[in-house]
Amino acid sequence: MPKKFKPKIVTANDLEEGDVVYFTKNTDWSRSHSHAVVCYSRQQADELLAQAEQQQNIIVGPYLVDVILQSEAIVPLHFREIFRSKGPSNYFHGKQATSN
Repeated sequence: MPKKFKPKIVTANDLEEGDVVYFTKNTDWSRSHSHAVVCYSRQQADELLAQAEQQQNIIVGPYLVDVILQSEAIVPLHFREIFRSKGPSNYFHGKQATSN
């Protein structure tokens, strides 16, 4: 029996700055996963990933991430994606310096 499809978002890294970015409904990129467009079917996810891959002049390495919605917030399921969304871990700078 096939696995039930989990909602997904598309993530990548900004080509110039290296920041983690998320594909939005406006077909642009945001540094906040709360702005990402959520895919609820395999077909929609594949189409969105194909659109993201067309923007190799802006981003690098796009891929799909499993998410859940909690109180209308988009939450990545895998710890790696939660970790990526917080920025580099070698010292407090960027997103880590401004978060609580």
